[in-house]
Amino acid sequence: MDDHAQPESRGPLDRTLLGPGLAREAGLSRLEVLDEIDSTNAELLRRAEADPDGWGDLSVLVADHQTAGRGRLHRHWESPVGVAVAVSVVLRPHNATGRPLPTQSYSWFSPLAALALREALAETAGVEASVKWPNDVVVDGLKISGILAQLAPGAHGAPPAVVLGTGINVGQAQGELPVPTATSLAIATGREHRREDVLAAYLVAFARRYRQFCAVDGDPDATLAGGRGLWGQVEDATITLGKRVRVELPGGQSLVGRATGLDAHGALRVVEEDGTRHSVAAGDVVHLRPADGGYA
Repeated sequence: MDDHAQPESRGPLDRTLLGPGLAREAGLSRLEVLDEIDSTNAELLRRAEADPDGWGDLSVLVADHQTAGRGRLHRHWESPVGVAVAVSVVLRPHNATGRPLPTQSYSWFSPLAALALREALAETAGVEASVKWPNDVVVDGLKISGILAQLAPGAHGAPPAVVLGTGINVGQAQGELPVPTATSLAIATGREHRREDVLAAYLVAFARRYRQFCAVDGDPDATLAGGRGLWGQVEDATITLGKRVRVELPGGQSLVGRATGLDAHGALRVVEEDGTRHSVAAGDVVHLRPADGGYA
């Protein structure tokens, strides 16, 4: 897409496409669309705590425009009106018998969402996306989406809930992106896409995958539809694996090595040149070019 080209329309979300029909198709317990909000995650955290019965498992909050979105490490995330998707989902995970999932399975919700978005982008735009550990979805190595999971109080003594937020770059032109390492669906394909189509496909795919994961008690190694467990599916889709990486750790430390896989909790396995092995549960990853040690 031409850097100076503007879409024909950046109108509001068509709520007729994001109503009861979509909620039934995806199996959502609630779907609400707001005109504008500071952050869908922050607002849904407030609502889920104040009215847990009204915001049950697979309740969804969508904002037509988000003014103060946050990514990992409290980074600011904002887009022009009419070009992005901002959506958050309440998860109160339990299996078919009503037993809550073990909280150690919660670390897999963000990569599960990344797989669902990857599926949605392929379906709606024919785009092949990958997962960049820990919580980004990338196209041609450029970030098209970020995912943020936050804990919320459980209802009536139940284990904590999770509010899972996803921001998707759909219609931004090149000059509207916050960093040069980002992209949008419009840039990646050279054509416009309806935000409603991407959002609907994502919610349907996410809810289906989430229910499958809950049905196996949150076991990432249990066989799912397609014959692979979530663990294996995420590893297959993660572009970080096999690369030399620098991991920026909390507290200002970093380590350099080769990303070799994920562990049972979704942490990144990194092997340093001297053979020292690490499992990194949180951190920012820079892919290093093997030729010159630069960044990719």
